[in-house]
Amino acid sequence: MDSSLFQEERKQQKNNFAELQLKKEDFITDRFNKMDVLNRLKNAVTSVIPGNPLARDFDIHGQVASTGPGLLWKIFSAVKKSTKEEAAVFYFEKKVLDKYHKRDKEVIIESLRKGVQQLTKLRHPRILSVIHPLEETREALAFATEPVFSSLANVLGSCDNLSGGSKILSEFQLYEVEIKHGLLQILEGLGFLHNDAKMLHRNICPSSIVLAKFGTWKLAGCEFVQQAGDSQDQKAFFTCHEWRSDMPRDAQPNLDYMAPEYELNHTCSPASDMFSFGILMYALYNNGRPLYECEGELRTFRQNAEELGSMRNSLLSKMPSQLAGHVKLLLNLEPTIRPDAAQMMKIPFFEDMACIALQYIDSLYQRENIEKSNFFKGLPKIIECLPKRVSQQRVLPALFKEGVNANMVPFILPSIFLISEQSTTEEYKEMVLPELIPFFKIREPIQVMLMFLQNMSLLLSKTPAQQIQTYVFPLIFAALEADSPQIQSTDGVSMQELCLSIIPTFADLIEYTTLKKSMIPRIKKLCLGTSVLNVRVNCLLCIGKLMDQMDKWFVLDEILPFLREIPSREPAVLMSILGIHKVALSEPKLGITKDVMANKVLPFLIPLCIDNNLNLNQFNAYMGVVKEMLSKVETEHRTKLEQLDQIQQEHKTLEISKIVGENGSFGKQGEGKTFMDKFWSNIGFGGGGGGESTKVNASSTPEVNSGVNVTPKKTTLSLEEKQKLAKQQEQEKALKSQPPLAPQSKTPSTSKPSSVTPSSGPRDLTSTLMESNMRNLSMSSKSSSGSNIGSPAGTPMSTSGGANWPGATGMGGGVNWASASSPNSHYMTPQSSLSSSNTSFPSAEKPKVDLSSFDTLLTTPSSAKKVPVNQMGQTTGMWTASQPGMTPRPSLGMTGAGGMSNSQGWGQNTMPSYQQPTFGAFTASPSTNQSWGGGGIRPMSGVMQSMHASQQNSAASKSLTSDDLKDLLG
Repeated sequence: MDSSLFQEERKQQKNNFAELQLKKEDFITDRFNKMDVLNRLKNAVTSVIPGNPLARDFDIHGQVASTGPGLLWKIFSAVKKSTKEEAAVFYFEKKVLDKYHKRDKEVIIESLRKGVQQLTKLRHPRILSVIHPLEETREALAFATEPVFSSLANVLGSCDNLSGGSKILSEFQLYEVEIKHGLLQILEGLGFLHNDAKMLHRNICPSSIVLAKFGTWKLAGCEFVQQAGDSQDQKAFFTCHEWRSDMPRDAQPNLDYMAPEYELNHTCSPASDMFSFGILMYALYNNGRPLYECEGELRTFRQNAEELGSMRNSLLSKMPSQLAGHVKLLLNLEPTIRPDAAQMMKIPFFEDMACIALQYIDSLYQRENIEKSNFFKGLPKIIECLPKRVSQQRVLPALFKEGVNANMVPFILPSIFLISEQSTTEEYKEMVLPELIPFFKIREPIQVMLMFLQNMSLLLSKTPAQQIQTYVFPLIFAALEADSPQIQSTDGVSMQELCLSIIPTFADLIEYTTLKKSMIPRIKKLCLGTSVLNVRVNCLLCIGKLMDQMDKWFVLDEILPFLREIPSREPAVLMSILGIHKVALSEPKLGITKDVMANKVLPFLIPLCIDNNLNLNQFNAYMGVVKEMLSKVETEHRTKLEQLDQIQQEHKTLEISKIVGENGSFGKQGEGKTFMDKFWSNIGFGGGGGGESTKVNASSTPEVNSGVNVTPKKTTLSLEEKQKLAKQQEQEKALKSQPPLAPQSKTPSTSKPSSVTPSSGPRDLTSTLMESNMRNLSMSSKSSSGSNIGSPAGTPMSTSGGANWPGATGMGGGVNWASASSPNSHYMTPQSSLSSSNTSFPSAEKPKVDLSSFDTLLTTPSSAKKVPVNQMGQTTGMWTASQPGMTPRPSLGMTGAGGMSNSQGWGQNTMPSYQQPTFGAFTASPSTNQSWGGGGIRPMSGVMQSMHASQQNSAASKSLTSDDLKDLLG
């Protein structure tokens, strides 16, 4: 029983132990997880805030200064993340105090904490403003204030705890006006502490004064500030804290600037701060070194304090004479003799116009608008006397603050423009332009735009092109569209005139799209809508000056047509219009086209030439431009026509068939031309030649294009055309190289003597020749078809010399003829017998032709019997085959009108040349014995004629013909 109980109890204990083990493991696991979370959080915070507790709220940049006791505080420029405002972060690393004992280290850190706490409580324009309270970590202390440029100690050359120093501080020098104004600001701060806050600063020295971003001097370093104790009387009572040698120097006030009563009498008062202020004034004029240097030794301080009772004036020789006497009062051993802050502010040393102006700027927020406006009117004169850095740091920020009130902008802009002119381009971009941009958008009061226009050259020279496009151009457009042309500048120029005069000065900055779509349309609208003559003339002058930024077609389409819409005709307007046309005519890239000048410009300008408002010089100017345009139209159009004429001549060379006949000979030229023919030929119209009547070729007139430039079309020849052209040119050259045709006298043949007796009296040669030709024609038509010529059994005729006659159509072979036996003979005798070859003719009998209508054209001698033409044809033929060995009689060669010839060409035997009569549509060919080949056009009065069968008729015909030729040939 006991055993079972014991076992159950033992089992229960085991279970309890197991539960305890589980709880312990859970606890360890939970603790481990919590530690892990804390470690992760710590790592995350450390990565975000690398030693500076303000890194989560500010973007911290580089170090700019150091300040405080022993310059322990590092000052960094920063930007607040939430508001993007500039700030300064004061940072103190505790590890720099590792050289001190732990107790001394704690004393120093405690004094630094106290100083930040006191500074946070104090609110005054001359005391540094805290914007973020003190934060402390194991490694550092940090707080944030308004932006700080540097500390006075750094400016005077003490750069302890300043990493690498600063190039700006090394080149920084305080101007006299800065010192005066800075001392005034410190006096204001001391007056606030002494009279309002009932406090003593106890450490007035360069390390306790900082220079804000805009150059103002402000009190800081409140580590040793002492509050006045309770007192029943009105005079404040302050407990004196002795300077102890057993405490670290950084935990006590600067011994070099401390008043002697702290050690001599163990008392302190506001006069003690005034003594420190006197030493500060001395150090400013002594390269930052105080009157005495104690080096932290209290004994040395006592010795120096005793020497102050008999201080020589020579010690103050470096100070301005106006200030030396007052400094000596401040350094008196008797505190009651020292002047207070209010008294020091009234000394003559601070009665400087520049110093007073800076002091007035500090109190602008307390002034009325009327007072401010009066002050700003005279401010530019003061700015001219101020150093550039002082104007930029002290004056410019105050002016921009006043720009919140639009009514004050016209009063502050002159001073802003003056400071901008003194600044470099980089300084302007950094300090002026960002604050000036909101002013570009102000439209009321209208004087704002006027002042911007007056200073536009300054703005354009220093403002980047992108900002000009974004902010300046809208201001220009607004000025052009303003409804207040009566607003004028000080020199009497209206705002719109001023705007129009400055636009061309930055024409190269205007984009073409802006010029075309925004600028020019507004100028045109203003020119047409204004009633002020000066504004209209300035609009035209502005357009003329902007034309070099335009292209040709914009000028032709937009500018020149606009000029015809201008309603007024004052001389200034007319001459401005002429100037625009002159620029468009003279500018190479614009160049008014010939068609525009002829059709639009000249018809517009010529009536303006005779306007009654123009004087002699203006009229001459108009006529000069008009004549120049007319000359240009003439030159360009003549050049075009010459080009077209050249193309036409090139085409004519390709048509040699019109100049050279198909037989290789030149066509006949007319003996003479009338005056009308010469006129039409000179002006480019073709005329017929060679006896034909003149014909006007309408297609030869050049076709004038309406475009500006005339570009001749180039003719591209095919290979076959080029070969044909070359062949024709060679043929033409060969024909030109032949000697000219001349009459040749040959020895008369003895076989057939000629006995021609010239008839007495005049003879009708035309009738005689026509009668002879008609007889021959009649005989040719009667010749037997298919018979052999001059040989039995159709044997063809041949000669040993003479011209060769290829086989003609309908003939089986050729016939060779010898030269005539006599130049005056009408008949030709073969030199040799006919060859054995046959000459065949068509066997079909040709139909008879009724030629009775030619009877009236025939004339015969009175002794002869008139024979009808039809009767002639009944007894004659081409050849008379009944007489063997007959002499063939060829007729005179005939060619068609216009020089028509056989396509196969002619063989020639030269005979005396003579003028031949015309019969019907046929003309006798030149005096050449010719033969032709088949396949061509057979002449109607053939090359050969048969002899007449009748001896009487033959004799009479021979006699008549010989007489006729003799008369013709002389």
